[in-house]
Amino acid sequence: MHSFKLLSAFAALFAGVFVSPSVALDLSFNDAIGMVVAASHDLKKADANLKKAEASLDAANANRWFKLEGSASYMNLINVENPSESSKIDLPPALGGLISETLKDQSVSFEMPDNIFQAGLSLTQPIYTFGKIGNAVKSVKSAIKMSEKSKEMTLREVRYAAADLYWTAKMTDEIVKLSEQDLANARAARKKLTSAGRANRSNLLKIESDIAAKEINVSDAKFNRDTAHRMLKIMADIDVNEELVLTDAFPSKFEELTAGELKTTPQWEILSEQVNMYERAARSKRAGAYPTLAATASYTYSSLSGDVGHLFDKKGSQSAYWGLALQVPIFSGGVNRANATVEAMNAVAAQEDLDLAKKITTEQYDNAVRQYNRLRDNLSTLKNARDLAAKTYTLSQNRFASGQTSAVELADVSAGLYQLDIALLNTKYKILMSAESVKKLGE
Repeated sequence: MHSFKLLSAFAALFAGVFVSPSVALDLSFNDAIGMVVAASHDLKKADANLKKAEASLDAANANRWFKLEGSASYMNLINVENPSESSKIDLPPALGGLISETLKDQSVSFEMPDNIFQAGLSLTQPIYTFGKIGNAVKSVKSAIKMSEKSKEMTLREVRYAAADLYWTAKMTDEIVKLSEQDLANARAARKKLTSAGRANRSNLLKIESDIAAKEINVSDAKFNRDTAHRMLKIMADIDVNEELVLTDAFPSKFEELTAGELKTTPQWEILSEQVNMYERAARSKRAGAYPTLAATASYTYSSLSGDVGHLFDKKGSQSAYWGLALQVPIFSGGVNRANATVEAMNAVAAQEDLDLAKKITTEQYDNAVRQYNRLRDNLSTLKNARDLAAKTYTLSQNRFASGQTSAVELADVSAGLYQLDIALLNTKYKILMSAESVKKLGE
């Protein structure tokens, strides 16, 4: 029996040595931001859009350079009347001047080669297009700048969302602690009431009701905490079963926010480039009605034979040329003018969007600064109110312990302290997010 207990003790010891305990993942605010940014699908899409715009620029620039095309063809002529024989052309006697006098009154057949091979190269180089290509390229360059600024704006949005996720999760952590402490205080009051031997029915009922309500608060707080942590883990690409410890605490005080006048934002720059893009596209469409001057060159090789096997035995004929070509649109039904008008009106609409965005974003930026300063000023007042409520609760506890007050008063004072703790925590959260709003909207 003793040896069995000894073996069990050794088994427990080895189990404790070789089974590693579960270790929670420490996560700071900056680490959370970096992980959420790295895992962001929106940023990956923004990067793909930027690469797509850069590829469009390559396509637009390709119209500046020469086009070299090659072609090759093989044909076999068929004698329709007798497909098994070579193609023949009957020459009438009227061609007497070209035929021997002895054959003047006779019909003559001329045998055509069955096999014809042709190969050639052609080259075209635009020289001047009256801005059709140049403005198209500039339009695409504006699109690239829009994609770059869109990626920057997405980065700011993702960073703001990551900060919101982190501080929301941290706030739920603190609410759980506050709820558990509030419940513990109620249970301690019940213990004092019952241990003193003076528990009347009304006080006991009030305390039991208060404890039940606070148990629900704790349950709700834990559910909200777990939900906030799961969302943070999903967005940061962390295993949802991993336990998190958020290491950054809410600041006890906040520095004064110095924010100057808002001069530009990524959104404004996107809309500004959009105006440029549409205006340049309008010029390019308008230039479609103007001539195009291009250099051209061509080379062609031809070979004919009655037998495929001897198609290249004979020396084929060659021809080549180079020169200038001027293509002049004469009538297109007004399509160029109509397309140019469409792009011009798009530019007008984009300018209106830009003007409105400047007004709205400036107000949002100024409001975020004002809110930060207002909440920061209110924080000290709220702290004082919370400290007074804590002192009041201590006095009520002492009076309750000595039988000088009822459970109803103690519960009311406890609820007031709890609400002020939540309000103080919520104010700190709002101050932090106001600062993040200023960063997101500012330069």
